[in-house]
Amino acid sequence: GIGGRVGHVGGLSRFAGWRQLPGGLGWGPGEFAMADRDVREMVPQCPGDGVAEIWARDVPPVPEMYKADSFTDFGPAHLAASRYTSAEFFEAERTKMWPRVWQMAARDEEFPEAGDLVVYDNLGKSVILVRQPDLSVKAFWNVCLHRGRRLRTESGRASELQCPFHAFTWNMDGSLKQIPCRWDFGHLSEEKMQLPEVRCESFAGYWFVNWDGSAPPLKDYLAPLPEHFARWGQERNFTAVWVGKVIKANWKVVAEAFMEAWHSIATHPQILPFTGDANSRYSMWGDHVNLALTPFGVPSPHLGAIPEEAIIEAFAGGAGRNNEEAAPLVLKPGETARAALGARNREALAALGYDASAASDAELLDAWTYNVFPNISPWGGYMNNISYRWRPWPDQNATLMEVRVLAKAPKDGPVPRAAEMVFLGEDEPWSSVTAWGRLGGVYDQDMANLPHVQEGLISSANDRVELGRYQEARIRHFHATLDKYLAR
Repeated sequence: GIGGRVGHVGGLSRFAGWRQLPGGLGWGPGEFAMADRDVREMVPQCPGDGVAEIWARDVPPVPEMYKADSFTDFGPAHLAASRYTSAEFFEAERTKMWPRVWQMAARDEEFPEAGDLVVYDNLGKSVILVRQPDLSVKAFWNVCLHRGRRLRTESGRASELQCPFHAFTWNMDGSLKQIPCRWDFGHLSEEKMQLPEVRCESFAGYWFVNWDGSAPPLKDYLAPLPEHFARWGQERNFTAVWVGKVIKANWKVVAEAFMEAWHSIATHPQILPFTGDANSRYSMWGDHVNLALTPFGVPSPHLGAIPEEAIIEAFAGGAGRNNEEAAPLVLKPGETARAALGARNREALAALGYDASAASDAELLDAWTYNVFPNISPWGGYMNNISYRWRPWPDQNATLMEVRVLAKAPKDGPVPRAAEMVFLGEDEPWSSVTAWGRLGGVYDQDMANLPHVQEGLISSANDRVELGRYQEARIRHFHATLDKYLAR
């Protein structure tokens, strides 16, 4: 997934042998902000250059705020395989976790104009996000207050929200507009018939909803993403390609396939010449945010040293950071492949009208695969980005996987509307979507594993999933946070 799992007690799974730290601070020994070298002293990592050493050679330099690592050692405990297969566990997630978190419901460019609306569905709940005349956004439960019919079955445009059943009608701000045969409903006041709102907030072009209203402010929930993303201007990005497909695996199985990079050695061997998979840095902040930072333009340590020209050749033939076809890249004497690829992306960003003079190779080239609990992964960096979302579909054994390519709009032009989602059928491969070039083939490789993972978990003899201590620390972080919600 370079777009990239605990004993069973009382119906809820915990990390075996761990205790929760006082004050809800987390699981295990705690969280640390430190330099890469300090993390290496804490847990084993791949020998050789890591992100810090690779970045030290980059010109322009990587901004200081990205250099400091934040890592939690969750230890070597196993996970219970039943977390992915148990109907009881899935029901606990549905009732105790999903209502309390922030869920990404839409992108700005899906509904940019007054009267535009987006329908967001998950686990039987439905919300309408409505763009108001002043371009603010209100979100409402997608339910008629008369007989309970869904007001809208799909996204689109409207001047009012009218129920197709009996024509009860609301204004776009949720206030009651009309009740046919009003004489029969004298017991219903305007206030009582106001559409119930759902809490919504935005970040970097993403709109989030919180069903029960109890989540912390979005900026706190997402920290430090607002600070990290401010430099990259992703509010100028738009959904250029959007593809969804139902995968026959639990939503956590699918999400976790994109939480570590080292599966490339078996799943994506074609990208190893330009992907530092085992060189990746894994960071985590608080409960809700973590990051896999995978350097591009350098070979995998599994290959050892290879010629710089071989890196360029593989990048051109594989699915690199961008998918556009480009003229062959010829290295200057003494130039590294990473520097040349960064320079090309710097030129592409400047051609869109952005000042790219201070943009580091890391921000232009590397895979900044952030994860926001529970179910989205927005990539960081300047260039065309990728965003993932995972939703249960509808039970513990299937997931709607969505991939967006977020292209950068020219600085002085309008941000285009989002492309509509291409919904792939069961027998349609990701590579059948030609708009994203070779990237679809990479996703075919990822998705080919996942149904077999689910089948294996169901038939597990020891109910154990064993994880790496460093490279799969993001998965451990994810489950520690999930357990916090389930224990509330």
